[in-house]
Amino acid sequence: MTCREQRQAITDAAAFGRVAVMLGGFSSEREVSLASGGAVLSALQSRGIDAHAWDPAEKDFRQFASAGFDRVWIALHGPGGEDGALQGALQWLGMPYTGSGVMASAIAMDKIRSKHIFRAAGIATPDYRVIESIEDARLAADEFGYPLVLKPSREGSSVGMSKVFEKRELEAAVELALSFDASAIVETCIVGKEITVAVLQGAALPSIRIETPRVFYDYRAKYESERTRYTCPGSTDADDEQQYLDLALAAFDELGCSGWGRVDFMTGKDGVPLVLEVNTVPGMTSHSLVPMAAKQAGMDFPELCWRVLETSANAAIKATEVAAHGA
Repeated sequence: MTCREQRQAITDAAAFGRVAVMLGGFSSEREVSLASGGAVLSALQSRGIDAHAWDPAEKDFRQFASAGFDRVWIALHGPGGEDGALQGALQWLGMPYTGSGVMASAIAMDKIRSKHIFRAAGIATPDYRVIESIEDARLAADEFGYPLVLKPSREGSSVGMSKVFEKRELEAAVELALSFDASAIVETCIVGKEITVAVLQGAALPSIRIETPRVFYDYRAKYESERTRYTCPGSTDADDEQQYLDLALAAFDELGCSGWGRVDFMTGKDGVPLVLEVNTVPGMTSHSLVPMAAKQAGMDFPELCWRVLETSANAAIKATEVAAHGA
């Protein structure tokens, strides 16, 4: 049994009430969040929605309960916005919000727990080891060989991520990854296609293939480079495309996610798609992937933002996500 929901269409802007767009925040992804939230805010207002910005880094959250909002469009990336903390606070207030609930947000943000669940569910993911020290990383490197990928366990936008090609680069990469958290992940490096699939209201949008001249699809490739190439749909073969869409929905459901999000893949020379992670609050900037996929599906940016806001109506799914996931 899955927690996948159906769209609850809302046609009247007034039905949303007064909407807070949560943006900015305290995480390392603050600047991306400000860009995402600003774009979302303008789009909602262009559709006649009574939307207002709320930056938790500039306004005391204790004032939010009495600020007169009816629901929240969450555009906060990283810890404090994407990890279940904000979702729990809003649920305690009885405030509807976009996207996944508390448990799913926390698990999706935690790459270690996500990968454990993928493995248990039979969803292919790159081989990995959890590390807490340079000694752990050296053991993983001896086992996997080079190149390797190191990443913090609970960051997004490729923050703190490194691709390590040889032994002398390992220590600096470990130090960087562990500067964000007490544990990190060492992954085998998959050389091949990088594919991402957006999920919206129980359906998968067309896949996107990403090609970058950089070492990997890092922060600069995502938000700054004009040389990164995107192809949508990501596959010209219908069966191949459907495989990505089905796997994206399976990974999304296994973590108990709902509303909207994005599932990232790497596909090696053997052609087997490997799930890297699920993002429950993807970027919504001019370089972001979900708007590209939505456009390919015939949906402009204001309509996409409206549809994401509709996911705030699925309070029952968020409240029962644990039961649905465990059934």
